[in-house]
Amino acid sequence: MNNYINLTLENIEEEHIGCAIGDKKHQQGVTKKKEWIKSKLEEGHVFRKLDARGKVFIEYEPIETAWVPIDGKNYEYIYCLWVAGSFKGKGMAKELLEYAINDAKQKGMSGICTLTSKKKKPFLGEKKFFEHHGFEVVDTIEDYELLALRWDESDTPRFNKKAREMKIETKDFTIYYSPACPYVEYEVKELTQYAKENNIPLNIIKIDTLEKAKNVPCIFNNWANFNQGKFVSNTILNANSFKKLINA
Repeated sequence: MNNYINLTLENIEEEHIGCAIGDKKHQQGVTKKKEWIKSKLEEGHVFRKLDARGKVFIEYEPIETAWVPIDGKNYEYIYCLWVAGSFKGKGMAKELLEYAINDAKQKGMSGICTLTSKKKKPFLGEKKFFEHHGFEVVDTIEDYELLALRWDESDTPRFNKKAREMKIETKDFTIYYSPACPYVEYEVKELTQYAKENNIPLNIIKIDTLEKAKNVPCIFNNWANFNQGKFVSNTILNANSFKKLINA
């Protein structure tokens, strides 16, 4: 069994959060992410990581307080389960998922759920991995799927009505983002500067409350792109990828 650590108010300043380790340009994002985690620990937010330098962690919390446009009761929602690089293939993803499942059961939860997609998309979990561990598709919006593992008879979580819109009124390129990912702060600044220098209309909307998160007009984990009023992707953009997307 590998050694893992759960982040707490006592250790979070000394521990890394898996992402952007040693990447100087993203350290402001790391700070914002830690502030976000600290604000949510009292709500049952769990960030569990390998006690080593690497991208190996799982992050989840009760669906009622999760910053996603999903309705449900008595479920845990997994934001992210990530095992990268040389740590792959050593059973760590299974260990982390089993911990989350057992934790949810001990807390009297009815199940656990997460966002995936029919075809692999960046920043989302592997559908096949979760299905292998008993998760089933319980709701769908376009290519995106909500997977759940249920062990009690209860109301199954669903994407809410607002999430199903997948469109907005403005035709300007619009980005919704939250501090739930350490990579977003730098990219928001880069995109803002690029759009300004090139006279490109750009709306950037920060999701900084639970109410806003529950009412994002699309599927949402921490980032969403709209162009010409339509949802186009959940991919975190930099200046180059933004340029390619608007010129496509």
